[in-house]
Amino acid sequence: MPLCRRSRPGYRGHSDVSGEPVNLAEALGSFEEIYSPRIIQRVNDYDVRIAKVEGKHVWHVHEHTDEFFLVLDGIFDIALRDGEGVESSVQLAQGDTFVVPRGVEHRPSSPGASILMFEPSGTSTTGDRHDAIPDHVDSTTGHVL
Repeated sequence: MPLCRRSRPGYRGHSDVSGEPVNLAEALGSFEEIYSPRIIQRVNDYDVRIAKVEGKHVWHVHEHTDEFFLVLDGIFDIALRDGEGVESSVQLAQGDTFVVPRGVEHRPSSPGASILMFEPSGTSTTGDRHDAIPDHVDSTTGHVL
């Protein structure tokens, strides 16, 4: 019988995550707030976060880290701005992934979706620099589920 994670040699664990399996549907059903990610697991020094999204986020940039997105359900758009101010966008549907490279200004938006993100622990949802933050966007480093 395999060892559980907590009894595995070398397992460090985290006091703020359970070390137990997480069901994504149940986790998403446990909160209603949009653009307010929940940390569901940790991998080394990275958070695995889930969030409900609807409406526009804020233009922002992460200067020192890429940002990984996986769409769990719905449609999720990411507007991108290059260094010259030229905008482009990518539309993601359920099962699609996309990585915003470090230093690229971007603004997520959605008619309604659930997403999974993978980024270094302590990364702010509004990046290192950003536009004014609207009331519906939670500027956070994630909330433990």
